Amino acid sequence: MKKTEKNQQNTEKEVSEAEVSEACELDPKDDEIASLNEIIKGLEAEKAETNDRYLRTLAEYDNFRKRTAKERELVYQDAYADAVKGIIPVVDNIERALEYAADENDKKGLELIVQSVHAALEKMGVCEIETKAFDPNLHNAVMHIDDENLGEGEIVEVFQKGYIYGDRVIRYAMVKVAN
Repeated sequence: MKKTEKNQQNTEKEVSEAEVSEACELDPKDDEIASLNEIIKGLEAEKAETNDRYLRTLAEYDNFRKRTAKERELVYQDAYADAVKGIIPVVDNIERALEYAADENDKKGLELIVQSVHAALEKMGVCEIETKAFDPNLHNAVMHIDDENLGEGEIVEVFQKGYIYGDRVIRYAMVKVAN
């Protein structure tokens, strides 16, 4: 009895599937469903394209924002370096005056001025370039001497002090180099 019920259920399934397939073949809504499926596929492609354009625009804006921030920082550093370049000759003149001061009181006053100017420059992040060994990235060799007692690339004399701000050279040191 169980076999007959199963056979009957299988037959009903076959009939219902056959009826469904016949109904689908004859149904005029199939053309509408197919065209709707095409429209959906087109909309999904348009959505993907729009999303891609959005992501590209977002990335482009982020790059623009970073680039302008970097340019703004460089403009600030350029202006800062230019302002310090204007102060450095004044410092040089005060140091020269200190060398030729005749009166002891004048010499003390100039020493105090030089110390305060150097402290102000240091506070601003501007440092003198060290003049121990010659470095073409920091020094400008204007004279050269041969001396066996001195080492290779040793700086013998400093004609003009150099200054650096961070990793940026504001003014190269003018020096005399041995060997």
